[in-house]
Amino acid sequence: MNGLGVGGSQSSDLVNAANALLYAFMTLTCFAGPFLTNLIGFRWTLAVGALGYPLYAAGLYVNNRTDGTWLIYFGSVACGISAGFFYSVEGAIATGYPEHHKRGRYVATWFTFRNFGMIIGGAISLALNHKVNQKGKVGYELYLAFIGIQCLGFFLGLLLSNPDKVMRDDGSRIEAPRGIHWRTELIEMWKLLRSRSILLLTPLFWYFGWIQAYPGTYLATYFSVRSRALGGFVAAIVSTFSTWLGGSLVDLPWSKNRQTRALATYSLIVCLNTATWIWAVIIQNEYRFTLPVLDWAFQSEFGRGFGLYMLERASLGMIENFIYWAIGNLSDSPGDQVRYSSLLRGIETAAVAVGFGTQAVPTPLIATASINCGLWFIALPFSYFATLQVVGKFEEQDRMQDRMHEAVEITMEQKV
Repeated sequence: MNGLGVGGSQSSDLVNAANALLYAFMTLTCFAGPFLTNLIGFRWTLAVGALGYPLYAAGLYVNNRTDGTWLIYFGSVACGISAGFFYSVEGAIATGYPEHHKRGRYVATWFTFRNFGMIIGGAISLALNHKVNQKGKVGYELYLAFIGIQCLGFFLGLLLSNPDKVMRDDGSRIEAPRGIHWRTELIEMWKLLRSRSILLLTPLFWYFGWIQAYPGTYLATYFSVRSRALGGFVAAIVSTFSTWLGGSLVDLPWSKNRQTRALATYSLIVCLNTATWIWAVIIQNEYRFTLPVLDWAFQSEFGRGFGLYMLERASLGMIENFIYWAIGNLSDSPGDQVRYSSLLRGIETAAVAVGFGTQAVPTPLIATASINCGLWFIALPFSYFATLQVVGKFEEQDRMQDRMHEAVEITMEQKV
């Protein structure tokens, strides 16, 4: 829904305020995710985490029909409480279930399914609003489709197998112990919070969370209704492509050296994000004076602005894949990864809440784009050293494998 630009609403301030409230509650339940997962398991945590989404969509529906706001805020709180648990466990599933050499593509598969919802929603919205060539809000029928799809989430979540029931393709099992005392869990969370891995990744997660409010507000501010619908549809395809590009670059053996693949992917992400925010600042500086209403009927004006939105979505897709791939390779078990995911996604959702809260108060988009650019350059050195830490773990794993091979060869020679 956010792919439509502030949930398809006409009032960006209202939806940004609701999203700030939603993500504030998500931050709290994200940090509590490992405790609930420890009690009821991965499957039930995922299912429970999906319960709040239909209420959020219902709030947008009521506002679209009647201009009422109470259900938007109620739905935001309900969705925030449940979605925090959903966020904490889905990242652990995507990064902890597969083997090391498949994690980039599994993360890409996860984002593909998530983007598929945006593709469906964008296609429906485009079909319903393709004649509306002015600013405004999307048709209310769209929200009925969203509510119907989201009501399936709880039941689909119950189809997940818990880690102890999973066998990987290589025959290995997944270790995710249950029944850990809450004090022990709290101690482990505190240790992880102070670890080098978390401290290095925190600026990147904060940057990634903060910037999420900008693209939708940009789309709602400068584009007609049908162009917003087109943006939501095409952005999902672009995001899917970019996350698969990132996942394939780190996984597929185009270079035999995993370290080379990791650093090359990181370099591409640096170039893409740097170009995105420099271009965003340039365009926003122009738009603050011209205040355009961009529609695809006017190609000369539309292309530059729409291209920036696509570049933003491509940048988000690649960096999202990379940070979860990093989590997956810094920890080996879903038990640890649910802690990594909960802490880092909690930091991300806190940043999202602040970002949406900032946009809820009328803030010039040139200021937001400039802050986005600044946060990116602040996160750069930390993310570089986080990447080196992953590379260092690869080197350690390679040394262990070499020692194992040597031990096997020595044993075989002794038998001969």
